[in-house]
Amino acid sequence: MILNCWIVDDEPLALSLLESYVQKTSFLRLTGKYSNALTAMKSIAEEKVDLIFLDIQMPEVNGMEFARTISSRTRVIFTTAFSEYAVEGYRVSALDYLLKPFSFNDFLTAARKALSWFEMTETKPMAEPIQEKRAIFVKSEYKLIQVLYDEILYIEGLKDYVKIFTENESRPILSLRSLKSLEEELSSDRFMRVHRSYIIQRNKISSINKNRIVIGKKQIPVGETYRKHFMATIEKG
Repeated sequence: MILNCWIVDDEPLALSLLESYVQKTSFLRLTGKYSNALTAMKSIAEEKVDLIFLDIQMPEVNGMEFARTISSRTRVIFTTAFSEYAVEGYRVSALDYLLKPFSFNDFLTAARKALSWFEMTETKPMAEPIQEKRAIFVKSEYKLIQVLYDEILYIEGLKDYVKIFTENESRPILSLRSLKSLEEELSSDRFMRVHRSYIIQRNKISSINKNRIVIGKKQIPVGETYRKHFMATIEKG
């Protein structure tokens, strides 16, 4: 399978580097190279584009604004020097997020993820929804960490911080953000706010003892405000 791809970046050196990476990748065909999103936006209706490697901070129209205008058939991998855009990037269903400077191996990993996505969708009816989000990115210790939904046990809020407890980490992941902002980003099908200080993953519950949820060795209180909704959800299964 060959993917028609574009690169959009206002930095000439970044454009040249991306072009060289595309040329070294056997399943990518470069069909467009643009130094600003506005020109790319005007051209995209005329061509079939599978994948766009897209910078975010650009004049006139930034990459995030451009990404919101394109068809869901065209997938995006963001390329940027600014890590604070990662969460917003996943909200517009970007396939991946490359933080500059990135190596060819990093680029190839992201490109292969795109190839897998297209191969998967070709074998399924187009009306079938895209697979749900499987992970969240959080900033911790000056880097972005990908935390898989399947590994999260529960999350504890501490004023301006959250502590994310997972199955595979001996200590929690600490991140500077509010519990409310994290709650808004997590899938409501899997995660529930059960207390002003706790979000739990429903399928990790071992038992419920009166007003306490047991997850592993941790007993988590169910707040009065959340109790009725929590019990109704649990009873539904």
